[in-house]
Amino acid sequence: MNLILHSNKIDDYLKHDDVIDFENEAVSKLADALFQKADRGEDAVTCAASEVLRAGHGICFAKSHLLAALLRAKSVPAGFCYQKLILDDETAPVLIYHGLNGLYIKARKKWIRLDARGNKAGVNAQFSLETERLAFAVRPELGEEDGFVIYPAPDVKVVEKLRNAKTRTELWANLPEELGYWSN
Repeated sequence: MNLILHSNKIDDYLKHDDVIDFENEAVSKLADALFQKADRGEDAVTCAASEVLRAGHGICFAKSHLLAALLRAKSVPAGFCYQKLILDDETAPVLIYHGLNGLYIKARKKWIRLDARGNKAGVNAQFSLETERLAFAVRPELGEEDGFVIYPAPDVKVVEKLRNAKTRTELWANLPEELGYWSN
């Protein structure tokens, strides 16, 4: 599929007018609310898709559960992928897991990975059929690992940690050190 732009000026696709009236207070407030929901920093832990939807938040694993549920509800095959990344280079230089989704694009007859995590400053995950644009680049030289396997169910150790943690603070202190799929 070759997309054709009517205008080569990117600003034309950002214009406000009387139909695309994003400066309207109600439209602006909804846009703000949707963008803020991407990473609210709530301390409550969610796991199941319905919990994430009800609470309006979740960490990467929980968001991947919701995205898979939404895709599967529309008969789009979706699974789960994992990366092992450094939590924070300066304040928490420990390796942790990050949850992603794999989904099958029937029209292209191919699987792709995408990140349901949500964007914020320094994080720019995007849906793309051609070039993978995940939230975080893997840095093998620092011990980080990319997981290219698409699993049909969430990892049992991840689910266990999500369900047993009472708060996000508790979860961060007790993230799985290995995945159940990898220890079999």
